[in-house]
This record gives sequence, structure tokens and C-alpha cells, in this order.
Amino acid sequence: MTGAPVNRLSEVVTALNGLRGSAGTLTRWGAHLAARLDSGGRLLAAGNGGSAAEAQHLTAELVGRFDHDRRPFSAIALHGDTSSLTAIGNDYGYAEVFARQVRAHARPGDVLVLLSTSGRSENLLRAADTARQVGAVTWALTGPGPNPLAAAADEAVCVSGGTTTVQEAHLVLVHLLCASFEHALAERDAEAQAERDARLPAQRVPGAVAR
Repeated sequence: MTGAPVNRLSEVVTALNGLRGSAGTLTRWGAHLAARLDSGGRLLAAGNGGSAAEAQHLTAELVGRFDHDRRPFSAIALHGDTSSLTAIGNDYGYAEVFARQVRAHARPGDVLVLLSTSGRSENLLRAADTARQVGAVTWALTGPGPNPLAAAADEAVCVSGGTTTVQEAHLVLVHLLCASFEHALAERDAEAQAERDARLPAQRVPGAVAR
């Protein structure tokens, strides 16, 4: 087998191998997200084009489920509200379509995830700037670094490769974040249950004489 398919597969494999060094970051992000969402916070996500699809994939996994059945969590894909998107774009310009929604929805400590293959989209850069103003945390998944979005975010994972390869790798990163989130959430639930059990009064053995 030769030609374009082999070249594409080779590029994807190279990009995925490059993600191994990001495993620790995704684990840490998952734990942070579990703590934030479990305390009533929310995740916001945005992207353009194919990256918008990846962002909405992430929010769907959190509101629905990933690997395990569990309670739903607040996650909003900012491009999903087409009425707000088009109204803001019409009134304020496309560069403001995400920033204005971040100002409306984000609270201090919430998490904003921005996905971009180029790392140069003006509407995402403005969203990151607004998130900083309102006290939200911004994580970026981008293409090759350095790039402006990676610099504007609090933390970023940059993926080497062409546009399509970066998008494919971003889906893997989204799934790694979801897996880390659910693992950390299960650990939090287990710790909370252990604390509740410890507060229960000791069960008396039938027939035992009270002293």
C-alpha cells in the first residue's frame, strides 16, 4: 500500500506519538475539571469549523456520558447557540461571537476550552482574553506551536502536523480529557463515600451488652 493514504497514516501516527508527553497535562486537567464541575462550575468550549465539532464533542461527553454512567455536568459549546452566534456576529462582528458569550456565562474558576488548528483565530483570542478578565481558566488545544492562542491560554497542548492531522489528534485529546475527568470524579466519589461511612455510628452486635 503506497501513496496518499500511507502518508496520511504516517503523519497521524507521528502526531499521536507526540501526544505521549501530554498525558500528565491531560491527567491534571481532568482532576481540575472534576473538582470544578463537581462543585457547581461549568465548562465552556469553542472552535471554528472542524474544531467547533470537536468542542461540541467534548461538551456532549460531559453533559451525557463518556465511559461510565454518572450524573450530568454543565458544559456549553458556545457556537451551538446559533441565534446568539448570529446576533452577536451581526451586531458586534464575528471576532466577538465567543468573547461576549464568555462574559455572559463564565464565572470565576470556570474552565474555557478553545480548539484551533492554527492558533490564530481572532474570535478565540478574544475569548481567551475575556476569560482572563472574568477569572475563568483557559485551556487551548492547537496546532503547531508557538502560536498566539497557546500564548494567550493559561495552558495549552500543541500538536504537530497539518490541519486534518491536528483535528484528528484533538479528538484523541478530548477523549483523554474525558477519561481523566471520569477517573478523577470516581476517586472523588469514593473518598466522599468513605467519609460518609466513617461518620456513621458503629453497628451494635446483636445480643451485645452495652457498657
